Amino acid sequence: MTEVLTAAGMRAVEHAAMESGRVTGLELMERAGQGVVEAILEHWPDGRRALVLCGPGNNGGDGFVVARLLAGLGWQVEVLLLGDADRLPPDAKVNCDRWRRMGPVSGLTDARMEGYAGDNPGVDVAVDAIFGIGLTRPFQSLGRTQRALNLWAAASPRDSRFPGVVSIDVPSGMDADTGEYPGCGQENPLDSCILANMTVTFHRPKAGHLAGHGPAACGKLIVKDIGL
Repeated sequence: MTEVLTAAGMRAVEHAAMESGRVTGLELMERAGQGVVEAILEHWPDGRRALVLCGPGNNGGDGFVVARLLAGLGWQVEVLLLGDADRLPPDAKVNCDRWRRMGPVSGLTDARMEGYAGDNPGVDVAVDAIFGIGLTRPFQSLGRTQRALNLWAAASPRDSRFPGVVSIDVPSGMDADTGEYPGCGQENPLDSCILANMTVTFHRPKAGHLAGHGPAACGKLIVKDIGL
């Protein structure tokens, strides 16, 4: 039987590992980003262009690692950040600065996503690193960003002009414990929240991946070992 964790359980495992001195938060973030890149290369071996959408917490930090590693492999990478880089948590800020030595960080806004509208966005993979398992409040996503990601997730399996969508840990806005989308206020929450073709999580599946809307929202679930 596969062990399944809650968000609190996963944080406890990470905390225990760091308290023991066996690993640092920065090392765990690097391993997580590497796991996402491995999954991307396994499923999009011919990809060369990525759009990485980073949020204001450690999920965004994972996204900066993904951007840096993909760029190091020769990919063209654009990074958009929701929020202020100077207010990122310490480990995420380190990885933001590491990425900035390779490329710029632009603001994640609906207006910025206008550039990806149309029948050929010019991207092979879009990485959703906006919010992860730490989100404890309703997430009102940027409307145009959400619509673009969901259009791509729906179209990419049958039309290679559209990028595949990869979420880190959970599709942004999904409760990692229940698989629900608090605060969406829609009859079908999947119409107003971010969906993915593939979700990459770490160490163990979370309860929400398997419950509620989780299976539909996450797409293919990949669990990567990060040494915990």
